[in-house]
Amino acid sequence: MKEIVHIKRSIFFNIHLVSDSTGETLETISRAACAQFPQGKAVEHLHALVRSENQLEKCLETIEDYPGIVFYTLVNNDRRAMLEKRCSALNIPAVSILDPTLASLGRYLGVPMSSEVGAQRTMNEKYFSRINALDYAMAHDDGQNVEGLETADIILLGISRTSKTPTCIYLANRGYRAGNIPLVPGAKPPELLKEFKKPLIVGLVSTPDRIVEIRRQRLSALGQGQTDYVDQDQVRDEMMISKRMFARNGWPVVDVSRRSIEETAARIINIHQDHKSKQD
Repeated sequence: MKEIVHIKRSIFFNIHLVSDSTGETLETISRAACAQFPQGKAVEHLHALVRSENQLEKCLETIEDYPGIVFYTLVNNDRRAMLEKRCSALNIPAVSILDPTLASLGRYLGVPMSSEVGAQRTMNEKYFSRINALDYAMAHDDGQNVEGLETADIILLGISRTSKTPTCIYLANRGYRAGNIPLVPGAKPPELLKEFKKPLIVGLVSTPDRIVEIRRQRLSALGQGQTDYVDQDQVRDEMMISKRMFARNGWPVVDVSRRSIEETAARIINIHQDHKSKQD
């Protein structure tokens, strides 16, 4: 009797993201929602900067050709009505992602919303602060310009492949001035770190197995062979030495083993808020 093998098949579906702005908000929300349905594989169709009836008409033609759920953020009432009417005729759900949030916030504040397209992306002080933070992160990446780190909000330390750089970039996008210093075997971290008063210094750690895996992938991508860089015992020693250093200096530690960059940054931001409140 043959054994019956059950194969889990992915369900592919179209999802249309219609926005009169960049569509970044829609992408974030839709991906977070789709992640809760791992059996489904979304085929994204982004329709950004839809600010005229002609643009919306082209968008609707694509929706008709590739039917699928529609998530939208449109401020203009006429274009909203046009989208909803056509989707209803096609028997396709159209969901205004921000409506419940805006309605609740409006009731709470007791004031009407502005109906300004892309209001969250205006080039105000916060916008330029993020740009400056990104410049700062690039100028203070991988141990560059250690003296300049005195003005940082956050300094990350860790051995190679503990996600220091991408975490700094993400923190910069949230408006934090962040730099990082790699911990190299046989070398001590800069003595200047002990003199810094403002920055929060955070140690990043991971499991040796995870570090070795990432380093091997790195060497493979570079076309290089096996070296001590991926030796299990050496990596274990590097991690142990770094952990002892963090404990000795009283620096908080974040384990990145099972965390995404976003989760790591969120944890660091929480620690920074506590750090800042103590300084104040």
